[in-house]
Parts: sequence; C-alpha cells; structure tokens
Amino acid sequence: MARRAAPVLHRDNPEKEPLSGHVKVTPEDWLNVARDLLVSEGVAGVKVLAIGDRLGVSRSSFYWYFKSRKHLLEALLDDWEARNTAPILDHCELPAANISWAVCNFFRCFVDPDLFDASLDFAVREWSRRDGKVRNRIDAADAQRLAAVTAMFERHGFSAYEAEARARILYFMQCGYHALEVREPMQARTARLEGYLLGFTGVEPDPEAVAAARAFAEGKMLY
Repeated sequence: MARRAAPVLHRDNPEKEPLSGHVKVTPEDWLNVARDLLVSEGVAGVKVLAIGDRLGVSRSSFYWYFKSRKHLLEALLDDWEARNTAPILDHCELPAANISWAVCNFFRCFVDPDLFDASLDFAVREWSRRDGKVRNRIDAADAQRLAAVTAMFERHGFSAYEAEARARILYFMQCGYHALEVREPMQARTARLEGYLLGFTGVEPDPEAVAAARAFAEGKMLY
C-alpha cells in the first residue's frame, strides 16, 4: 500500500483562498487530520485534543464546526463514502465499448489514490469490527458497489446470474488485494492484465483497452 502523505492544511495550500480574521483552520482541516489519525491510529486515536494539537489550535475552536466527537465521526463516514464508494459507482457507469473497457474503468479506481483510498477503506473496516452502526454502513456500501459492478456486466450482455457471480469475484478479489497489502511493482501488476481480464470476464481482452489501462496504471506508479 502506498505511503500516505500528511494532509495539507488550508493555510499551507497556495491554491486555497487566504483565511480571514481570526480563523486559523477550516472544517475541512479538522476532517482531514481526523481521517489521517483514523488511518494511522484507528478510531480510538481520533480525539479532539489530538487533532487540535496537530492543527495548533485550541480545542474550543472544534465546536464552531462540529457538535461533538460523534458528529465528527459521522462526518468521517460520510467522507469515506464520498471518497471510496461514489467513484466506484461512477466508473462502473462510464461509457465502454465492451466489457474489457468497462472492467478497465473499474480498475482505475484501485490504481489511482485520488479515486479510492485503500488505507481509509481498511481503517473503516477495522472500525466496524467494534461498532455495529459502522458495520451497517460497510455492508450498505459493499452492496452498492456490488450492485454497480453487477449492472456493468449486465449492460454488456451477461445474464443476471453470471453478472452477479463475476461482479463478486472481481470486487472481492480487489478488496482482498488491498487487505493483504500486496506490494509489487506496477509493471508486474499490469503484466497480468490480459490474464486478469480473461479470468474476470471469460472474453478475450480488447488490446486497445489493455493498452489504455496499462498506460494509466503505470502513470500512477504506486509502488
């Protein structure tokens, strides 16, 4: 899994508008540091005081933006869904000439950290082991993702039964790949692309789709 960069605060980001008045941090800053702590230390490490120390602000400023720590944790879950579930749904619905292109669109989410944060997904799944409500959010997200992948296969002529089976193989394999923290050069990963596509779809891969996917993935160079 790629090493995470520390979150850039609003005040340190030249692309953001300068903060005005006595405002030192934004709600996004609180959320970004909370996300970083969730990944590095687990949900127990997501503490208002610890975040405030990282931001260099008093604890009282937290309550300008969040009602409570519980409110912050709920915002973290919403943020996770926006970062990790929404891009998968969107990419499964992208126009695709054939199933090779469609599956390669799906793969993009898992080689581009801007489309899917694998460390965050793992952290939320760990959190769900101790919290039934979070487990429900995980289950709902997995169901949404699987439904999107299943629909993708169905649009390319697979029966409902086969589409669901292939969707589960594809999605759970990808989740397992990240859960096991497989480390390998991107070139080694993409060298198997034709075999992966044939195995996941049962259809001879489209060479143009393979070439485009390989170029995209190697451009990311996660490992």
